[in-house]
Amino acid sequence: MSAMNSKHTHKLLPAKLSLAVQYASTAQDLPTRAQLRRWVKAALQRDLCMTLRIVDEAEGRELNRNYRGKDYATNVLTFVYDEPEQLASDVVICAPVVKKEAAAQHKDLYAHYAHLAIHATLHLQGYEHENDADAAEMEALETALMLKLRFPNPYQEDQYQT
Repeated sequence: MSAMNSKHTHKLLPAKLSLAVQYASTAQDLPTRAQLRRWVKAALQRDLCMTLRIVDEAEGRELNRNYRGKDYATNVLTFVYDEPEQLASDVVICAPVVKKEAAAQHKDLYAHYAHLAIHATLHLQGYEHENDADAAEMEALETALMLKLRFPNPYQEDQYQT
């Protein structure tokens, strides 16, 4: 698909980001605001106002149950409020789930956080993975962005086994 026909348009000017980070987790090994900003900006294609909240398992489970009807904590939740002037959103990342997934998948914890921040930012801008073609497009972009940030391919299994 050519860039002109793509449903995802790219601006010639850099997109503007307004990012508020909330730490509502007792985890000790959380990414910094600067790291989160860098990762979100890497995936930014349009102006975005985002609140990114890192939570513990109880809050993650409650939000997933209330908004998705699923009674467990998930790694990331995205909420979009499309305003006329810019895209507004909330992203919730559940620290204990991210840590468990990174360990189970033999991934560096910060690489996993970076991937989830990129994944959520792309979702907010209209990328989906409901069918194979959309999933392939989204995964290819995520991989390219991760490599640009000097992280490994997030879809390569057991990348950090020793």
